[in-house]
Amino acid sequence: MDTALTIRLALEADIPTLRQVMERAIDQLLPAFLPAPQVAASREVMGLDSQLIADRTYYVVQAGEAIAGCGGWSRRATLFGGDHSAGRDAALLDPATEAARVRAMYTDPAFTRRGVGRMILATCEAAAAAEGFDRCEMAATMAGEPLYAACGYRRIEPFEAETSAGVRVPLVRMGKSIARPA
Repeated sequence: MDTALTIRLALEADIPTLRQVMERAIDQLLPAFLPAPQVAASREVMGLDSQLIADRTYYVVQAGEAIAGCGGWSRRATLFGGDHSAGRDAALLDPATEAARVRAMYTDPAFTRRGVGRMILATCEAAAAAEGFDRCEMAATMAGEPLYAACGYRRIEPFEAETSAGVRVPLVRMGKSIARPA
């Protein structure tokens, strides 16, 4: 019998476990979509942005005591990347003219195909809509794009993030209109 999934805000105390979930997801899920050099390079352009935890916009999905996945949204300009990534921008977005950002979505490989990503997306979209946003955008990995497309996100543009070693990691900017609460 599967353990029920629950969702809650991430806490600073979760950070070590979240980093482990992210590592497992990169190691085990990306190789089906990218060659080994791009998988390794992904660590430079992906990862946990602790600002999301501080902003209370990052979530943990639990299956019992295990963290099955994590992800969040942001009212800040940064589209992707972790604490260690270059080019982050903490400027606040204007919900009247800009899209909220869906950020740092990871599912532990032991919990794929169980609704973890959909649960996080629905939570993020509802929270962003409650703050006045009517659109969400993200930088999707090749492994994440099928889920996001199935959840109504549309391709805006493919692009590449170049690492300090010159390896190019393919990503795709995706977006979706969301309904504001009445």
